[in-house]
Amino acid sequence: MTERRVALVTGASRGIGAAVADRFAREGWDLTISARGADALDERAQALRAHGGRVLTVPADMSDEEAVAALAARHLDEYGRTDALVLNAGMGAMGAFAAFPARRFDKLYQVNVRAPFLLTQSLLASMKSTVTKTIGAKVIAISSITGVYPEPNLIAYGSTKAALISMCETFNLEESVNGVSATSICPGYVDTDMSEWTKGEDAIPADEMISGDDVAEIAYSVTRLSRWAVLPQAILTRPGENMHRA
Repeated sequence: MTERRVALVTGASRGIGAAVADRFAREGWDLTISARGADALDERAQALRAHGGRVLTVPADMSDEEAVAALAARHLDEYGRTDALVLNAGMGAMGAFAAFPARRFDKLYQVNVRAPFLLTQSLLASMKSTVTKTIGAKVIAISSITGVYPEPNLIAYGSTKAALISMCETFNLEESVNGVSATSICPGYVDTDMSEWTKGEDAIPADEMISGDDVAEIAYSVTRLSRWAVLPQAILTRPGENMHRA
């Protein structure tokens, strides 16, 4: 087992995941990074290795249960420990309730809820193995403010993100006493590809959105808490009169 702290970050080739991986790498962590595209992962890994740590790349589709299992196994073979698990990979979709396709909802659930559940379950023992009297292991789930405060036409996406929040809170009831706790980070619109549809003159300018670095700062800060401090949820919203909106 390596002595350096290790994080696994899903959806790490771009956007929030890339920012989180960079933040951890700059702080001296070794990493496993995962996303669907091998080329994009390899390119990201080269940049991360410039900070001096080890970076393992494992392409994986979060809708594929076997790929999720293989990701966990490859990570454990490489490092033998997990100090932080960052569940960032996610899928977005818009649509009103009345006409939203059930099959698309199923796919959202697979990616946004089921894969995080399976990955956390697979790595729980390795997280417990790193716990000391003062230092715990952290599960950090990138949820959404739409999982806390509903938005029109985001019923399926918001429902899966609400489920992820609930999973983290229930996980804490069972596992935080063992030194492993979970935090759901729930940001409003972040300047990433997923929020591209909201940008423009009549919408939200990109430079007025939350940045990926903002989310990464919260994620890294969670790992600096002791095992005795549990942060179930962190809501990150934008300035304005209605702070219950994305």
